[in-house]
Amino acid sequence: MVNEIKLLNQETIDKIAAGEVVERPASVVKELVENAIDAGATAITVEIKDGGTSLIRITDNGSGIPSSQIPLAFLRHSTSKIRSAEDLSDVKSLGFRGEALSSIAAVSHVELITKTKEELLGTRYVIEGGREISMEEIGAPDGTTFFVQHIFYNTPARKKFLKSNQTEGGYIFEILQQLALSHPEVAVRFISQGQEKMSTTGNGNRKDTIYQIFGREIAANLLEVDAEEEGFSVRGYIGNSVISRGNRNFEHFYVQGRYVKSNLLSRSVEEGYQGFLMQHQYPFCALWLSFPPGVIDVNVHPTKQEVRIEQGQRVYEALSMIMKNRLSYREDIRESTLSTPDDKEKREELPKTISPKIHQEEKETTTPLKPQPIKGPEPFEAARLQAIKDKITKEIHKDTPYESQYREFYKKKEQEEPTQLSFLSEEAKKSHRIIGQVFDTYWLVEFDEKLYIIDQHAAHEKVLYEKTMKKLKDKEMTSQRISPPIVVTLSVQEEEILHQYQDTFTQLGFEFSEFGGREYAITGVPGNLFSLDPKSLFLDVLQSCCEMKAQASGELVMEKVASMSCKAAVKGNQKLSRPEVESLIDELLTLDNPYHCPHGRPTIITISKQEMEKKFKRIV
Repeated sequence: MVNEIKLLNQETIDKIAAGEVVERPASVVKELVENAIDAGATAITVEIKDGGTSLIRITDNGSGIPSSQIPLAFLRHSTSKIRSAEDLSDVKSLGFRGEALSSIAAVSHVELITKTKEELLGTRYVIEGGREISMEEIGAPDGTTFFVQHIFYNTPARKKFLKSNQTEGGYIFEILQQLALSHPEVAVRFISQGQEKMSTTGNGNRKDTIYQIFGREIAANLLEVDAEEEGFSVRGYIGNSVISRGNRNFEHFYVQGRYVKSNLLSRSVEEGYQGFLMQHQYPFCALWLSFPPGVIDVNVHPTKQEVRIEQGQRVYEALSMIMKNRLSYREDIRESTLSTPDDKEKREELPKTISPKIHQEEKETTTPLKPQPIKGPEPFEAARLQAIKDKITKEIHKDTPYESQYREFYKKKEQEEPTQLSFLSEEAKKSHRIIGQVFDTYWLVEFDEKLYIIDQHAAHEKVLYEKTMKKLKDKEMTSQRISPPIVVTLSVQEEEILHQYQDTFTQLGFEFSEFGGREYAITGVPGNLFSLDPKSLFLDVLQSCCEMKAQASGELVMEKVASMSCKAAVKGNQKLSRPEVESLIDELLTLDNPYHCPHGRPTIITISKQEMEKKFKRIV
């Protein structure tokens, strides 16, 4: 029997469409907060109960919805933000698909209270499961409040796949975090189970907003980025090596004001951090990028969190270079502390709004979060806002002695020749007092009320790497003839890679020829690296090329090859004479980034005199 084809009824169509937009409570929050921002709101409060599954309340002071247009707003594909397909190439609003309210109303109980500036009274509108229940006039302030209750009450199969209330609440916090960062001019407040989890002032300062969300440690270790390139501009902040993480959760990108996830942008930033972070460590960044109309496509994914960038490779290379330039020419010596558990107990606690702990177990409160009479949006009182702002400003600029000079340097870097700062400057070297070597690995140097500790292996690795890179770029690598030749047998893949990068091997100083079958005779090796085992070096370079993508540029391969020179570095547990270490410091002084070895490990750390005196109880 052949099943008859029939049109689905509207209720079923709405539920299917809702599944594309409303995946979980966080989807509801995202859509409604984006609408509030598009409506010109400067203050938004989000309050949830049970991870948003039983109640989501969102209050804003935006323009509101005219009473005559409220029913229309809940129809599918109704929107005030675009008029035709041509508008999609230059979308400036956060939402534009016209499905949010319809989808939310299809799977929950929705109560809306809204008032425009022009209307004398507000409107209360109730819609449940896509069916209009009531619409009446009501006294209300300007703006909009949504109560979304019992999400997925009519689609239990979908509700069953939600995670714990704690996890769902965490997803909502992450959404609000991104929206607050992308729009620092909007004050965002988040309350869960009656407890405030996040509060931003909305003063428009991006660094203040970063501080309010991530705390003082992050805000105190940021570098400002402000660059214009052909076809795009980028502004924002990146972190130094102190605040790196083991995943990409601290990488934040905003394109045309919208938070996006982009492998291209992530890989570009990470490429710029090569040599500044250890392997498998990822940087903190909050970057706002702007492109001309038509260059990006924001309608790639229903959540609008993915973008397609025209001429992505050019953007990749330019952004990577911006990162590398910003991280170079600045002192990046990590100060080590000798803290103990007792010290941690004495540290001043930051306000709870600074470091929200949404993922910690939440304590239930007895205060129900059911709809209450609206007194007005008023997410923040003016006096409390000013107090928070003053504290933030004081904290952000505390203990950051280099930040202002770095910012000034960065703005003038194209006009002036960059100079080394502090410990490795020519002027500072005159005051160095080399104390000696410990564990046959680390050199101790006293300077400017601090003890500097240099890892001789990491430092020598960096010097050799930079020397090799310079010789490669200047085509100054020499070749040393060897007799008898070294014969190596290659796999099919290795043979293909050898032919693909033959010029690279030749430039490095290798000379080789076919020896029959898949065997090759190596007759010349890099003269500059003659101390290394030539066969192992050849095979290591070949293996590195195999691991790289086929489209990798010759320059990237050369950089990988240069890192092989690190094998010739002086090792730990190897004694150096005082003249040798003085020479090593001199060579570090000439480098753009002397503070990290090619693998991202620090070459120098420091301990202050004050820190040591604390340990010996000379000062409290």
